[in-house]
Amino acid sequence: MSEDKNNSRKHHLIEYANGPSLEEINGTVEVPKGKGFWRTLFAYSGPGALVAVGYMDPGNWSTSITGGQNFQYLLMSVILMSSLIAMLLQYMAAKLGIVSQMDLAQAIRARTSKSLGIVLWILTELAIMATDIAEVIGAAIALYLLFHIPLVIAVFITVFDVLLLLLLTKIGFRKIEAIVVCLILVILLVFVYQVALSSPNWGNIVGNLIPGAKTFASSPKIGGDTPLSGALGIIGATVMPHNLYLHSAVSQTRKLDHSNEEDVATAVRFSAWDSNIQLSLAFVVNSLLLIMGVAVFKSGAVKDPSFFGLFQALSDTSMLSNGILISVAKSGILSILFAVALLASGQNSTITGTLTGQVIMEGFVHMRMPLWLRRLVTRLISVIPVLICVLMTSGKSAIQEHEALNTLMNNSQVFLAFALPFSMLPLLMMTDSTLEMGKRFKNALWVKVLGWISVIGLTYLNMIGLPAQVESFFPASMKGTADVIAYILVFAVLALLAWTIYDLFKGDQRLAAKVQAHQEAEINE
Repeated sequence: MSEDKNNSRKHHLIEYANGPSLEEINGTVEVPKGKGFWRTLFAYSGPGALVAVGYMDPGNWSTSITGGQNFQYLLMSVILMSSLIAMLLQYMAAKLGIVSQMDLAQAIRARTSKSLGIVLWILTELAIMATDIAEVIGAAIALYLLFHIPLVIAVFITVFDVLLLLLLTKIGFRKIEAIVVCLILVILLVFVYQVALSSPNWGNIVGNLIPGAKTFASSPKIGGDTPLSGALGIIGATVMPHNLYLHSAVSQTRKLDHSNEEDVATAVRFSAWDSNIQLSLAFVVNSLLLIMGVAVFKSGAVKDPSFFGLFQALSDTSMLSNGILISVAKSGILSILFAVALLASGQNSTITGTLTGQVIMEGFVHMRMPLWLRRLVTRLISVIPVLICVLMTSGKSAIQEHEALNTLMNNSQVFLAFALPFSMLPLLMMTDSTLEMGKRFKNALWVKVLGWISVIGLTYLNMIGLPAQVESFFPASMKGTADVIAYILVFAVLALLAWTIYDLFKGDQRLAAKVQAHQEAEINE
């Protein structure tokens, strides 16, 4: 009888889930013991690449290139700071997963009420869909540029990347990691090649890695942007909430003896190495994008910062900065490589976005659905605003269509400003807790201090940047209305944060009481 029940349960599309994070792949990758540093690092390498993808997705491209076009190398320090903060946050996320054996969504849900859990789940789902909009736009434009497929059809084709996902789920998690690494290398090599041809000013690049007063200045205003708004754009596009959920889950794919503290410490150490190496590659890619904006194109030459405009600029010899670039551009290779890198970036994000969606659904509301169905639902919802945008501008000029898609992609990032504090703050509080992490694995003082500076700083920057993001949804005549809405949203974020902190604090107290009761029971026995 019970066997019949189990068989019938397997046919349900949506199931109850309250087991290990990403149960199908949790603890499935063997790691060596007592081997050399490089062999052990290789065994732990992979999860960091899945996370790094989120730091070089299509949403990053226009902010970095536009930042270079408008302000030369001034914002290099912002890319560096964003990358260092990302390394710190991702280290904490991986450590939480390895030590507590819970992903971030599970850990938050275990310490908060059911109602707050549902609110945070919806908020995080919206952030994932916002990220997916950028991926739909990037992939559809890449298909249009490479194969001249009409945009409406190209948008629908992006839905069928679910078939790619179905194939990947059959080949094993280690191979998925390898595919992601290969796609990252494609992106990296494309931009290394293009920047190398442009002969950038390396002295200025290095000199601007240290921030100065001009980095976050509110003037000058170039192309509608100030250094401050450019910096906020880069920060907003770089540090994304879904990466923290993903890393806390995929860090658990390695097979460990959790009763052995040294095994756990080894896993934390090598996961940090893996993450930092991969995020260093992401830093290089984002730096190359900014350098492209400065060195590949003539200053101020790119009037259309959309992917269409950048593709066109890479084949327009009048926009390029030196003779070598011009001679190569005549062959069309520069623009083709750019579109190939854009397509690779979109496919990478498909893999990681779907895994993250499963993590947050199982963690927050204890529901599981097949990966292909999860991807199909999310992608279909994300396609709707892109299709509306394409159809509404189909009768207008190409420039207006391009601008509309670029604006939609930039505006979709507004949900990331909402969702980011609700992943960063719980992550920091839980990894600061001795109850959660134990004395050995709780955050060291320097991690704690830098963590709080990062969390408070990023939350503040996202909040002060929110009015400008909201204003972009409204015509100039409604600026006052937009500002009122923005400040209401800021208040809502702060109120929800206060609720989250309160619930986490109460949850920690409940855990402490349980631990104490258990210890007293052991003494009495």
